[in-house]
Amino acid sequence: MGGAVSAGEDNDELIDNLKEAQYIRTELVEQAFRAIDRADYYLEEFKDNAYKDLAWKHGNIHLSAPCIYSEVMEALDLQPGLSFLNLGSGTGYLSSMVGLILGPFGVNHGVELHSDVIEYAKQKLDFFIKTSDSFDRFEFCEPSFVTGNCLEISPDCTQYDRVYCGAGVQKEHEDYMKNLLKVGGILVMPLEEKLTKITRTGPSAWETKKILAVSFAPLIQPNHADSGKSRLVHLPPVAVRSLQDLARIAIRGTIKKIIHQEAMSRAGNGLKNPPRFKRRRVRRRRMETIVFLDKEVFASRISNPSDDNNNSEDMEEERPEEEETKPSELKPDPPVNFLREKVLSLPLPDPLKYYLLYYREK
Repeated sequence: MGGAVSAGEDNDELIDNLKEAQYIRTELVEQAFRAIDRADYYLEEFKDNAYKDLAWKHGNIHLSAPCIYSEVMEALDLQPGLSFLNLGSGTGYLSSMVGLILGPFGVNHGVELHSDVIEYAKQKLDFFIKTSDSFDRFEFCEPSFVTGNCLEISPDCTQYDRVYCGAGVQKEHEDYMKNLLKVGGILVMPLEEKLTKITRTGPSAWETKKILAVSFAPLIQPNHADSGKSRLVHLPPVAVRSLQDLARIAIRGTIKKIIHQEAMSRAGNGLKNPPRFKRRRVRRRRMETIVFLDKEVFASRISNPSDDNNNSEDMEEERPEEEETKPSELKPDPPVNFLREKVLSLPLPDPLKYYLLYYREK
């Protein structure tokens, strides 16, 4: 699966490539991708491949290619406060990126067949919350994962605003998937070898759009050989936040506004814009077919008439002359976690400071 864009040297360069290839098209999706380092979801011995536009599989652990996740995130049209269900949630990489957009008042649930992958996802989620400065730049909707077969979800479950399925859906399960959606909701899933976006426009009305030609491994059918009975999957309840938690969200939000106002004030007093960084040369190429072995995914972009208007497949970006400086002079300083610094400077008891910072290690 993947291979649509060139490999990057780090997470930001991977995102640059996805933007150049028009897989990432909106600012919200770009921010979410930059906030979470894809390599953090790899096992240590495989991290060298993290910034390639390829799928990765090791045992039950699986990550789709970045170009696929980009198309999925764009198609879901995510907004703060929505409810999201991830069928085949895997490592939690996609669910965590979605959570950065949903914000503190969204719902973020995942169903995963393999219990060992659930444990892996929880470890990665804990690592992100405790160590990533990105956590303080967003209000996060923490995902909750349950183990089970996504074709056995309890019929009395709530419906969702957004649903994604990360495995190939057989035609006979299409209506089952549609019924997980609220009216106005969006479902994205591989259906008949096409990544498909389905919008529920009414109780029995749907709009369907084919996004990308793909070939996912199919959904695993329920196995009732042992007991002959279905093991229903009960999704997590929609939790009501405590007053303490609501207060923390409000305080952190107020501090962020103060930080923003201070920054704007400094900029208004003649603060120079930060130096621009030289962008590397990028080859634009239109991919017709992307192949990945082991029956995971091949992908080819659905033809678009606008593609025919761009006949230059090897265009290179020109770098302004004023930006031609030595690479050693272009490395930015490490980003400052202004929220953390501001909280730690407040005249508050240490336990309250740590509560406002979610008892984070960094």
